[in-house]
Amino acid sequence: MFRDRADAGRQLATWLTPYAHRAGVVVLGLPRGGVPVAAEIAAHLDAPLDVFVVRKLGVPGHEELAMGAIASGGARVLNEDVVAGLDIPASMVEAVTRQEQAELQRRERLYRGDRGPVAARGRLVILVDDGLATGASMRAAVTALRAREPAYLVVAVPVGAPATCAAFEAIADEVVCAVTPSRFVAVGLWYEDFSQTTDEEVRQLLDHAAARMRRAA
Repeated sequence: MFRDRADAGRQLATWLTPYAHRAGVVVLGLPRGGVPVAAEIAAHLDAPLDVFVVRKLGVPGHEELAMGAIASGGARVLNEDVVAGLDIPASMVEAVTRQEQAELQRRERLYRGDRGPVAARGRLVILVDDGLATGASMRAAVTALRAREPAYLVVAVPVGAPATCAAFEAIADEVVCAVTPSRFVAVGLWYEDFSQTTDEEVRQLLDHAAARMRRAA
């Protein structure tokens, strides 16, 4: 049980200590809940922090059900079983994608301000979320990041469903799931405080990390 996302980040950071103070390491957090975890890791490793935005593609009328996800860089991952099983037309998938793409771009501007994204090409990228349940958002993020040609890609989470964590070993260079309980149920059950992270908190964490890197430079 983690006290909150910051505590989870500090604990997860100890698993990633071999990457501390190494050139070419960058930590990316999935918003919003993954950013407080990633911020602690970036501080521990003395690495830059950035946000990597992923948006779920919800089924119209049943938005809690994901038919896929999109991520920064234009990558899209579809849950073909859901799309085929509900006979969702391609036009509807495209309409939802356009809507979520606009929101993705709005959030990137909100979180970063006038800062551009941290480059991933040729770097060791640690991709962080607050947990893995189905892993749809993380899969979209991994797909998008592969297109940016990182030298090495690590997926890191404090807690995850065992089968989901294992599945990522096929698409990431390294997977770090600190806790993989056999009775997983949901990510939030492994936190004492799993209150929603706000957009303002994300922006503050990114601003603080950027200032830290400027001081170090």
